[in-house]
Amino acid sequence: MANPPPGWMVRLNVAVLRRGVKIGSQYLLTVPGRRSGLPRSTPISVVTLDGERHVVSAFSEADWVKNVRAAGRGVLTRVRHTEPVKLVELLEGERVPVLRACLQQVPGGVRFFESPEPDVVAVSAARYPVFRVIPTEAPGDRSAARSEDHPRGG
Repeated sequence: MANPPPGWMVRLNVAVLRRGVKIGSQYLLTVPGRRSGLPRSTPISVVTLDGERHVVSAFSEADWVKNVRAAGRGVLTRVRHTEPVKLVELLEGERVPVLRACLQQVPGGVRFFESPEPDVVAVSAARYPVFRVIPTEAPGDRSAARSEDHPRGG
């Protein structure tokens, strides 16, 4: 079984991502801590499948996974774009296509799974949390509502 990246590497990635540097498919995910409520950030990769975005963890006991389960929301940052999101965990039966896509789209992350073989990972889907990323309106941001209230051309 693979080990998570060392803490120093995670901290380095967080620092580089905070400075707006693009690293492969990585985003910075910031979620309220489940106990402290303070913002906690971790580098993650976003997987896109059928027009929907997802985040996957090769480690079900990772702190960021526990925080996402508790909060159900977070903020994704990539370069200078920040997006508030809702994060909804997929049921085990819904995870397999996303896990297969993850192995293809995030080649640097394959080493963290038990195998590079999609069929092996698919059989163990229960071990790998997958969250659907749903954009949300930022607090006080009514731009989406305004555009719906005032359609163009009419």
